[in-house]
Amino acid sequence: MNTFCNDKEGNGPAIWIYRQVVPPGGDDWTRLGWTCYPDLMPGRVDWDMIAAAFHRTDFAKPTVAIQPVNARTLVRLPTYFEADFPEAGYEPNEVDDLNPAAWFGMHISVKPVLNTATFHLGDGRVIGPTTSLGGPYPSGDVNTTYERSGTYGVRADVVYKGFVTIDGSDWLEIPGQVDLQGETIDLAVLTAKNELYLPGN
Repeated sequence: MNTFCNDKEGNGPAIWIYRQVVPPGGDDWTRLGWTCYPDLMPGRVDWDMIAAAFHRTDFAKPTVAIQPVNARTLVRLPTYFEADFPEAGYEPNEVDDLNPAAWFGMHISVKPVLNTATFHLGDGRVIGPTTSLGGPYPSGDVNTTYERSGTYGVRADVVYKGFVTIDGSDWLEIPGQVDLQGETIDLAVLTAKNELYLPGN
């Protein structure tokens, strides 16, 4: 059993894990598999272990979608922001299924749920914390106007709460939270000059 763990995580020796579910279950024991972590026995999975696993999740780092598009807007023109998540990583409400071999054969899934988002406008102002991820024109509820031209670094930071389900249980809240800083987008705020033209010129 020591040799069995040579190329696997854990210090060994490998041991078989059995489980008896009560009630019901009687005297029937089910062999779930093996583990190279003999110090961790069934029933020792606690909130600290689950919280640590949740914090190791590869979260999707938010960016900001801006309207007008192409990261350019005008002074005193309403500008709309929306937190956007890339496909890589786990975004709000996307489920991460943990490896049962590392959890005594138990089927454990965790997911991040948005707690708050804070939009940094690059000029010292912030919108939030809010439960909204914003949205596009005209219905987006995260918007502002800039009074001066310039380049402003805009980003959205999010706070996640974690939830876990174990062997098909209801979703349970994991203690603690994850604070995630988003990527900064440089927004160019420009000025426009109005001129009158005679017809035909």
